[in-house]
Amino acid sequence: MTLLEVMVGIVILIVVLLALTISLVYFYRTNRYSIEQSSAVTSSQRGMDRVIRTIRESAYSSQGAFPIVSIGANEFVFFADVDVDPLIEKVHYFISGTNLIEGIVNTTGDPPAYTGAEATSIVSDFVRNIAQSVSTFRYYDGTGAEITNYAEWAKVRLVQVNIVVDVDPNKLPNQLTLRSSAGIRNLK
Repeated sequence: MTLLEVMVGIVILIVVLLALTISLVYFYRTNRYSIEQSSAVTSSQRGMDRVIRTIRESAYSSQGAFPIVSIGANEFVFFADVDVDPLIEKVHYFISGTNLIEGIVNTTGDPPAYTGAEATSIVSDFVRNIAQSVSTFRYYDGTGAEITNYAEWAKVRLVQVNIVVDVDPNKLPNQLTLRSSAGIRNLK
């Protein structure tokens, strides 16, 4: 093999690697939004599963209080066992900006009381419910009628959760709405 053949081989290798690198960069630039939207939807699906699973585990509080504390279009407060211990936690789901937040208050003392600080974590990001005027939570009674008077929280038997996901509302594709529901299982 001559020096000229080696040089030609190196040049061809460099051209192929350069073309491959440029192609990958172009792919990621043109598909960045789609990849981000896909990631946001996947994250929101996991968050939705977590919310639904927690709602299904609603239970009477460690003090014996009714499982539901309060309801609202974008806020839901109830009792559930989220960490598989003998005590029941107070769970608070709400929208803050473009995030669906979960707040948890653990019981303290004997007898148990829910007086500690709420520990919050983001369940889903890029949530556009408020901007799109979509209620995050919808409530139904035992007959399937929707509850619109939020003072009637004791009648709730089914909760529907809606999450509108959109990384950038100014770009296509439009938002995706995830919807699921959970029945409150542990009511007497």
